[in-house]
Amino acid sequence: MSLRPAPFDLSLGEAKFEPAAALRLSQRLIQVGIALSSETDLKRLLELIVAQARELTCCDGASLFLREGDELRFFVVKRNEELRDLRLPLSPSSIVGYVVLTGESLNLPDVYQLPPNLPYAFNPQVDRQTGYRTRSLLTVPLRDPSGNILGALQLLNRLRPDRPAELAPNQVAEWSQPFSELEVQVAEALASQAAVAYQNVRLREELKSAHLETIFCLAQAAEYRDQDTAFHLKRMSHYSRIIAQELGLCSHEQELIFYASPLHDVGKIGIPDAILHKPGPLTPEERQIMNRHPEIGYEILSKSDSELMQKSALIALTHHEKFDGSGYPRGLKGEEIPLEGRIVALADVFDALASRRPYKAAWDLDEIFRFVESNSGSHFDPQVVAAFKCGRSEILEIYHRYQEPR
Repeated sequence: MSLRPAPFDLSLGEAKFEPAAALRLSQRLIQVGIALSSETDLKRLLELIVAQARELTCCDGASLFLREGDELRFFVVKRNEELRDLRLPLSPSSIVGYVVLTGESLNLPDVYQLPPNLPYAFNPQVDRQTGYRTRSLLTVPLRDPSGNILGALQLLNRLRPDRPAELAPNQVAEWSQPFSELEVQVAEALASQAAVAYQNVRLREELKSAHLETIFCLAQAAEYRDQDTAFHLKRMSHYSRIIAQELGLCSHEQELIFYASPLHDVGKIGIPDAILHKPGPLTPEERQIMNRHPEIGYEILSKSDSELMQKSALIALTHHEKFDGSGYPRGLKGEEIPLEGRIVALADVFDALASRRPYKAAWDLDEIFRFVESNSGSHFDPQVVAAFKCGRSEILEIYHRYQEPR
């Protein structure tokens, strides 16, 4: 359920504003609110908040602070820099800490002229290190509709309209002025919208995380029946994403393959234990039953309309197909096999060969890479093999990171 921010109000008691300017800002805030509410990626949302804050208030820099326990996670953009992620303690003695803890906005015309008896103070350390000069500073709380303070939005150096087109860092203060009352209200309205958008993105991420955790548990249940482990699932899903990345698939497709691939063997739930755990070779009849697990997995997963589950179903069905058509269950050949199936086929075989099991020793890694190369065009898609080789260093890093405890 999405939260909605309070409507924007330009009244401000007795304060008088230019009606046309106020109307333009109001309309712009509505547009910004729509853009914020439609963003689902946290990093892009944070970038959008600080970019719009700078544009709406004509300031030189902006920072966004998100409260995480006794710390503030600090995202800063000053002039044309990239968004940087830092952390600092939450303390009422700092300007932003005071705003987060009290919920009071602070509009400071010159941070170097603050009275010494205030409960907060400006820290000039960054200015000294960079040669930048902060003068006007506006800090407003990120307050959700329930009144909870999630962090703060901080704007620095409101630029004068008559400033030169280009300013060096040490010239900015000379051309800055205090933030107006209207700009304070604009910043507070934007911060309210930002708080709601941030909560909604976090809620989506929490729901997604819970959904994916459920999927992983289902996949793990199938693997445990076949003496494989959660580490196998983690490794092969990472391998699959690395291959997808090397093949140039978009980030959304990479993520789908990463989360869908652990369900590749879920159909083994439907295979009798006598066959699944048989210590010796399977009879032709038993092999025929075993080879049904891709179809069983597809039947289980394809009933969902979820994009992720549909991708999982496709992978479950096709990860035992071989590029030359000798695989199962349908004997698909070449590009008849969906790319997802061709990717996971290689990732799964690599990890199976590299893993020690009660019934076999792990292969040497160089030997496995030679095996993959020798089966290019027969078992594996040559393009997938090439991508696998390009991602070799990342694949080996994943292999060593997720090892079963001995």
